[in-house]
Amino acid sequence: MKLVYGPVPSWRLGRSLGVDPLGGTCKRCSFDCVYCQLGPTPQGPVLRGTWADPAVLADELWEARDVAADYVTFSGMGESTLATNLDALIRMVRKFRDTPVAILTNASLLSDKSIHSTLNLVDYVILKLDAANDETLLSVNRPRTPCTAAEIMEGIRSFRETFAGRVALQMMFLAANVAQAEPLAALARSLRPDEVQLNTPLRPSPTPPLSSEKMAEIARVFEGLPIRQVYAVPKATVVALDPAATRLRRPEAEAVPARDGG
Repeated sequence: MKLVYGPVPSWRLGRSLGVDPLGGTCKRCSFDCVYCQLGPTPQGPVLRGTWADPAVLADELWEARDVAADYVTFSGMGESTLATNLDALIRMVRKFRDTPVAILTNASLLSDKSIHSTLNLVDYVILKLDAANDETLLSVNRPRTPCTAAEIMEGIRSFRETFAGRVALQMMFLAANVAQAEPLAALARSLRPDEVQLNTPLRPSPTPPLSSEKMAEIARVFEGLPIRQVYAVPKATVVALDPAATRLRRPEAEAVPARDGG
């Protein structure tokens, strides 16, 4: 399969049937995060474009029609909102399935209000937020398109005010941004998400994960917010429809969690 993969056992979404709006041939992203499981973002301009054919998606959704899933999730090999035909792909999923639709995005393009309209077609939007200032944004997320932490925050805030569905903030913690826990918690309180997802790189990554003890400390900083913490959530058991397509986007082996409290 070219576009549909999984289902995968998601700690956030249960059984998640993935749809890659970026075509599944190479990484396409507006960030070059130090922890990305897909490796570096290729050099060259980062432009929006069309890579996934809705007709191909229709055929693959039909093939996967009997696959049980809690969500159909737009994700894959980079930043989903780079796809200019994302709205057509979402409508195609709606045509074939009654399953709730989610999307993972790094929020870097939310200054474009047309993307707000597209995201309004889904039920659940999961927004990345790893940095409360430009220094951390540049060192951890390494934007490939011009943006500042303040612009990302304003985009999230503006989108949150108009979106009627469910919104989560996903925060990836590692040694480079662990000191950001308190300012990120303050931002989360101001943005009023339905959930805050506290993550650390447990899949193969250039960056080691924080320990379960350290993540528990970070979770306490977010006390009073609706949090989900990666070490504290059991994963669903699933069988992938196309294991090769799934491994392309989700490497199988998990990293060994650190145990030194770091």
